[in-house]
Amino acid sequence: MHIRVLFLFLGILIFESSCKAQDIRVYKEPIFANDWSKPSIHPDRIILNPGQNPSSEMNVTWRTSPEVKVAYAEIAPATAAPKFWRNAQTLTAKTEYLNAKEVPMAEVEANYHSVEFKNLQPGQLYGYRVGDGEHWSEWFQFKTASADPKERFSFLYVGDAQNYILELWARLIREGYRKAPDADFIIHAGDLINYAHREQEWHEWFTAGGFIHSMLPSLSVPGNHEYNYLNNSNREAGRALSIQWKPQFTFPENGPEGLEETAYFMDYPDVKFIFLDSNRDHEKQAAWLRDILKENKKKWTIVSYHHPLFSASSGRDNEALRAIWKPIFDEFKVDLALQGHDHSYARGRVGPGENVLNGTNLRDLTGTVYVVSVSGGKMYGLNPNGWEGTEAVRDRAAENTQLFQVISIENNSLKFESYTAVGELYDAFELAKNEDGSNTFLELKTDLGPEYRFENTIPYEDQLPSEIESEILKKYSGYEIRRVIFKEVEGQTRIELRIQKGEIQKILLLDSKGKVLSEN
Repeated sequence: MHIRVLFLFLGILIFESSCKAQDIRVYKEPIFANDWSKPSIHPDRIILNPGQNPSSEMNVTWRTSPEVKVAYAEIAPATAAPKFWRNAQTLTAKTEYLNAKEVPMAEVEANYHSVEFKNLQPGQLYGYRVGDGEHWSEWFQFKTASADPKERFSFLYVGDAQNYILELWARLIREGYRKAPDADFIIHAGDLINYAHREQEWHEWFTAGGFIHSMLPSLSVPGNHEYNYLNNSNREAGRALSIQWKPQFTFPENGPEGLEETAYFMDYPDVKFIFLDSNRDHEKQAAWLRDILKENKKKWTIVSYHHPLFSASSGRDNEALRAIWKPIFDEFKVDLALQGHDHSYARGRVGPGENVLNGTNLRDLTGTVYVVSVSGGKMYGLNPNGWEGTEAVRDRAAENTQLFQVISIENNSLKFESYTAVGELYDAFELAKNEDGSNTFLELKTDLGPEYRFENTIPYEDQLPSEIESEILKKYSGYEIRRVIFKEVEGQTRIELRIQKGEIQKILLLDSKGKVLSEN
């Protein structure tokens, strides 16, 4: 008993010390050479995307410089014998030329090559490589989905990577792969990058994931940051989908006309996965979604899109989208909605609706479970009122925390686990499928720790040392400190401080000791 108390006391001390502001420290962002992200004759950005039927279909896409006119993929059942390639089949790739030289921040020419592997065997491990016949990638491996609807499988789900991609998202996606190395695929709920057409950010995204993209198939939807103007001289044309999106991914082309590879579906043996583009054509997708769900015979239905129907952060309510899509989710008993956009974490659910089993405790039943999550380094604050005033109840939330999710399905059971970037279990629940299609909900968060907030984690914003803060507030009586930014000016550490009194605002520049160097 005494030992447990001691460990608890030490844990509190460590926790408190980790949340305090550190010494003044200017963060050094990485600088990348101009040619860092340029393509060459060697294959790069190799990525797997499942076909509509992942038990028998898998797609691979990669990039080279334009001088590679013809490319190939080789595939064979993988065995322990190193020369398994003797049984390989060689397929000629479809090649697409991307000329983005006139698109600001893209400014690149490349050839993108893709091959659709068809007629694969269910549950089979395959090895494959890509190249031009001389310059080949290494051999990668992937496994097709089982044909048995009762067999267990799992997948990863992440929200916005978007910012500090190579710096901070890399650790998250690699920890996710380490935690669930046998996952079948990964879902990215939009905002993979920050500036839709920026070549450097796409290169960061592919570099951060590295070989994971080549072995763990990806399913992605575009977020609002995957749409932007192609150039300032043609803004009347509106925001366009990232110029790299369609060349670099090969998603199923089974969505509504005009939304190919941004809205689509995938059929696991007993799960219908539906991916929506929440940026546009909401009514058009609603009609398509209804048609898909009318014909759906799968036990489980999971949807993913970017803008949450129930937002985690303040001032970001998507009421119009909720009014269009939620009634369809309710009618066809969508089990799980995986969302992004809000740069915080929230998980909750709606009521089960009508037509439930007689004698069942309604408190144990649930309708759609909605999740918002963030995987990158940019953080927003939570709505302090949760989902109050909506048709849903928020059960678990987090601020200032990078998270990935592992979701496992086995016959009538779905288990959801959310982990931090250092592998801590942060949230968990289970759904049990009943004979009438309703779900019994089991809350598993009770054994977990307190929710993370800005005030009990390492500060997200720069924090002014208390002794400097005291002196500034004494000198500028009646003012409040609004923002603190640590930066480097000509090799010297400086503090930019915004203070405000009523409508009067001042910008101060301080040295590292708190001396005021300038005032504007």
